[in-house]
Amino acid sequence: MSEPGADTSATPEDPAPPEEFVQAARLAPDHWLYLADPAWQGDGQPPSWAVVGQWRSDAEGEIVEWEDNEDYRPSPEAMGWPEPTDDVDRAVQLATTGYGPADDVTAALAGAEVAVLVTADGEPVSASAPDGTAVVPVYTSSRHLQAVGQLRFELVPVADLLGRIPPGHALCLNSSAPVSMVVTTDGLADVLREAGESATAQPTGESQEGATGALRATTATEAHRPEPTSAPPAPGPSSSDRPLRQSEASR
Repeated sequence: MSEPGADTSATPEDPAPPEEFVQAARLAPDHWLYLADPAWQGDGQPPSWAVVGQWRSDAEGEIVEWEDNEDYRPSPEAMGWPEPTDDVDRAVQLATTGYGPADDVTAALAGAEVAVLVTADGEPVSASAPDGTAVVPVYTSSRHLQAVGQLRFELVPVADLLGRIPPGHALCLNSSAPVSMVVTTDGLADVLREAGESATAQPTGESQEGATGALRATTATEAHRPEPTSAPPAPGPSSSDRPLRQSEASR
């Protein structure tokens, strides 16, 4: 936030407002115009965590200030990650950035077939996650599998793979992707079964409450996550006569 008395005029470092924001400022003098993350598709003013920042228009309808939003959570698109390869990859991206529930990862895994690297004896390959967790790497698409090289693998449903996982090991989903996730196997069979039953019983887009017990709140690539790229604006700017934090507090 800008301090009282500070020079709030636009600087060369401020992002240039798109033309639709310039036009909106002329129609809404002395307002704050919110730049939403491209993933936000809701109606009305976006929530604080989906706002990249805001421009302020003066009494003449000219944009004179840009303010970053420290509460902003970049979406996968804003992070510059490639399009997800499949439902599991999509669920991992959304859950990691806070744009989707972790429940969706197990729901997607329930019906997924994965590629697991195997040894010469046909046993799943054991590896170590960045935090030292013993894991069995699995891949949900050929793109992620090919990124690890030409190695022997088997295609197997996740539920069938669980009985072959060595004791004390977790699953590492798509270790070669921009973001991956470690999933513990304790109780995972029950969670996958419940998630699968829920997916057939509930409308698309709904997830089962409480189906996240087998998920770790860590990602394999968290230590070297890329910085967010410039987010393109949402279809239209949202405006308020109060700064973002005041608007949120007044609700």
